[in-house]
Amino acid sequence: MVIDMNEAQVRTLEQVRQVLAGTQALEFKAAADDAGRYGWIEAVLSRFEYRRLPRGDKGPVLAYLQRLSGYSRAQITRLVSRWDGSKPLAKNYAAPKHAFTRRYTPADAALLAEVDRAMDTLSGPATACVLRRQRDVFCDERFVRLGSISVGHLYNLRNSAGYRSQRVVLTKTEPSKSSKIGVRKAPAPEGRPGFIRIDSVHQGDLDGTKGLYHVNAVDCVTQWQVVASVQTISEVYLLSVIEEMLAQFPFAILGFHADNGSEYVNHKVAKMLDKLRIEFTRSRPRHSNDNGLAETKNGAV
Repeated sequence: MVIDMNEAQVRTLEQVRQVLAGTQALEFKAAADDAGRYGWIEAVLSRFEYRRLPRGDKGPVLAYLQRLSGYSRAQITRLVSRWDGSKPLAKNYAAPKHAFTRRYTPADAALLAEVDRAMDTLSGPATACVLRRQRDVFCDERFVRLGSISVGHLYNLRNSAGYRSQRVVLTKTEPSKSSKIGVRKAPAPEGRPGFIRIDSVHQGDLDGTKGLYHVNAVDCVTQWQVVASVQTISEVYLLSVIEEMLAQFPFAILGFHADNGSEYVNHKVAKMLDKLRIEFTRSRPRHSNDNGLAETKNGAV
């Protein structure tokens, strides 16, 4: 917001402090542009003889300029420094002399999307080779620019808005192959008790205080349920709690099924289950019912 103000009545530093404290009002006049504000800043600095002011009095003058001009403190500091160096306060913005020209046009992005659609998105080097052959071997004039594109810029073009407006690739969630802990399958109790499903649910925060985590374990067949609370779902707190929960079931535990959270899928939990001769299974991708029994109990917990 640009304003022009009639604040000629402010002549002393005490009046400046009153304005900053909000105890003195100012009369505002018509609007002005940046050039008008620059002239007003020069007039205020000259009126208060800013160069001769001690350090303690310069601060209120700067705050006064910042409040009434609408500029930021950094911009006021730059303008005052320019004025202090006897330089005129004027805009010195200039357009760039040498603007970068765009080499690849939206038509090139659309053509690349057409090639990727026909060839099911090959790798960057393979696609660059196809584009080069279209230009050099088949003499297709549409590939004059794309025929010399680098592999790195080809990926940049694939990430551009023009390309994505022509072609969007949706892929399914791929199962993680990095972790070899547990077996990805649903529990198969076959009517036998001892196959539990486990999940954790956060209690929620209250007035900025972090709430507890509740660990919920349910047997697939008998629906026997054991719930425990921990401060946080890290290995330090969770390992001993899981061991105590398993001991509270009135039958031998044969299977332990969890989702893919790191609080369960880690080497320490796997080592404990292996020591107890318990089969460790975890949920599969795109099979939301694998651990559905425990998750349906979370609301009651």
